[in-house]
Amino acid sequence: MPSESIVDAQGRRLGNLRVSLTSACNYACIYCVADGKRLQARDDSLPLDKLLLAVEYLKTVNPLERLRITGGEPLISPLFDGFMKAVRRLGFEDVSLTSNGQLLSRKLPLLLEAGVKRINISLDTLDAEAFQRIARGGDLATVLEGIDRALAAGLQVKINMVPLRGHNHDQILPLLEYCLARGMELRFIELMRMGHLARDDETFRQQFYGLAEILELIGQHHSFGAAPSAHSSTALRFDIAGRGYFGVIANASAPFCGSCNRVRLSASGWLHGCLSSSQSHYLGDILELPRDLALTRIRELSRRALIDKQTTHFTGDVMIMKVIGG
Repeated sequence: MPSESIVDAQGRRLGNLRVSLTSACNYACIYCVADGKRLQARDDSLPLDKLLLAVEYLKTVNPLERLRITGGEPLISPLFDGFMKAVRRLGFEDVSLTSNGQLLSRKLPLLLEAGVKRINISLDTLDAEAFQRIARGGDLATVLEGIDRALAAGLQVKINMVPLRGHNHDQILPLLEYCLARGMELRFIELMRMGHLARDDETFRQQFYGLAEILELIGQHHSFGAAPSAHSSTALRFDIAGRGYFGVIANASAPFCGSCNRVRLSASGWLHGCLSSSQSHYLGDILELPRDLALTRIRELSRRALIDKQTTHFTGDVMIMKVIGG
């Protein structure tokens, strides 16, 4: 294989791989799907050995250091157990997971055995009634129990919250206090123009609760300052002295596209360079080729995925977020 690095005009290299193990989810969050129907798994997922081979090939031709396992909801995927048992041999410096936490207690031993040190749990409210309105599935107490068990086992836990005006923006401070008290970093994620929200501007504008409002609200109760973060990080981080940290992934207010080094691989074998692009590149048939030829093709598709990336800011797309992972 050629040794030159794959780099785009902005100097970006692919360094962070997100693998979606399923498009299915046991939630139907209001910011993800409009009709309340839970996403079902596609019937064209790659076999486990082919998915692992795709990851291996992508890592061979790109300087991928981090792997994040996503979904849909990855813990409900029939591929999950096998993927986790094989993940150590893939050679990533860091392996993490994003989940809604419904099955976290049950799958925790497998995560620990696989060497996972960090997980992100999606949690939009501590109010049980609001939880049902927003997630339209699952059980709040089950998630909170899973978080407590993960912390007790020594995992680093971050909480992801999507603030929505009129739905849960009143939970910003309670969730922040909950996280600070447990040594967890809370990440506020600005609402994204994905799926139905890419077409429904009125609903998006009504529900959007952005960076400035979040910081103003927190500033009424806490003194905080800017905290350092990695160049390729998507989050602006803040330090509440003596208490802990929180962050804001400000897709609209403070775009981070210029430094994004992520690439996404779906369970069905499609490579996505950018959430703001409908372009995707199929790897499935390449996996049947002899290794050297396959690596040459994977290298070219990696280059195309880089080209697909936005240069300055997130524009959104009609694709549903959970199909390719957060």
